[in-house]
Parts: sequence; structure tokens; C-alpha cells
Amino acid sequence: MTPKPTVGPPPRVAEMSRQTNETQLSIRVNLDGSGKFSSTLGVPFFEHMLDLFSRHALMDLSIHGKGDLQIDAHHTVEDVGIVLGQAVRQALGGKAGIQRYGEAYVPMEEALVRCVLDLCNRPYLRYEVPVPKSKVGEFDVELAEEFFRAFAFNGGITMHVHLFYGSNLHHILEAAFKAVGRAFGKATSYDPRIVGVLSTKGKL
Repeated sequence: MTPKPTVGPPPRVAEMSRQTNETQLSIRVNLDGSGKFSSTLGVPFFEHMLDLFSRHALMDLSIHGKGDLQIDAHHTVEDVGIVLGQAVRQALGGKAGIQRYGEAYVPMEEALVRCVLDLCNRPYLRYEVPVPKSKVGEFDVELAEEFFRAFAFNGGITMHVHLFYGSNLHHILEAAFKAVGRAFGKATSYDPRIVGVLSTKGKL
């Protein structure tokens, strides 16, 4: 008798878009990818951070569109967080079988950042990454918090990001994006022992 093929979980892929007077964005995510990244945003440092995020989450991420960069990058960065959070939330579906919680410590030379998160549908952000109001290249470093807040609140994620120490702004932000990526990748990964969702409520 020919054995029946093993049926795995459905692919966790989603596409979302946002069209406003400030931004026109389209995002596609594959939570079961290999960390491939592509973008046409035109915000080089932010795109570098998103590349790190997707690579360490092992999530394929494609972003196309533009924002009102003639003003600054604020609307673009925040709206990427909004659409990415919505896409991730859709891709996760009912969240059956996933670990739900994720944590990661990431060093980047003199900097050390920790991220702990919960895919619980109770959005919250605690961002303890004190940095001066400055720039890395043309990127305002304070926009990193705006991205993480928009991502957490639209993705239904409780997220705590904490800088232990560090002095180089590039290193600090790189460690933060990598830590969030690694924690997110762990939280979205499957554990065969989990039946349904990892909650006594039976629903997330």
C-alpha cells in the first residue's frame, strides 16, 4: 500500500498594502522563508536594519512602494511598521502549534540588546533603548522606536526591548533589530508537542 503523503501546516504567507497621501506601500511576508529581503523604499539605513531583521527571523520580506521622503522618513518608517505588523498577524492565522514566546540577546561589539516578546494579541511596547536624538547617515535614530511600536501594535505583539549598554549608534540599532528578529523567529516557530495554541484559554 502506498503511504499517504504527510501534510504539513499551511504556508504562512501574507500580503498587505497601505495607500495614503503620505505613503504607498505593499509588503509580502513568508514566515517560513530563509531570510530573503528586498525593498524599494529608498531609506538605506532603515532597509539595512530590515534586512537584518528578516534574516535573523528567517522570514522572507519584500517591501515595495514609496513615502514622502522629501519631508523626512518618519511616515515611511512608521507605515512600514503598520503594514508589516498587519501582514505578520494575517500570516500567523490562529497561531496553532507555535512557541508564542521568544527571547534573544544580541551583542554587537560594545553594545548588548535583549528582546523578549509574546505573540499574544495584546499589543504593548516597552522600549528601553536610550539614545541621543541623532542620525546614522540620514536616518533619525529615534525612528527605530516608531517602527517597533507600529509593528508591535499592529501585529498584536507584547514586546520588550532593552539596551544593557553601548555607545555606537549603529551598533545599538543593529543589535536591536537583530534581537527582535531572532526573538520573533523563535516565537513563530513550531513545537510538535503543542496542540492547538499555547494558552490555557484555548485562544490567542
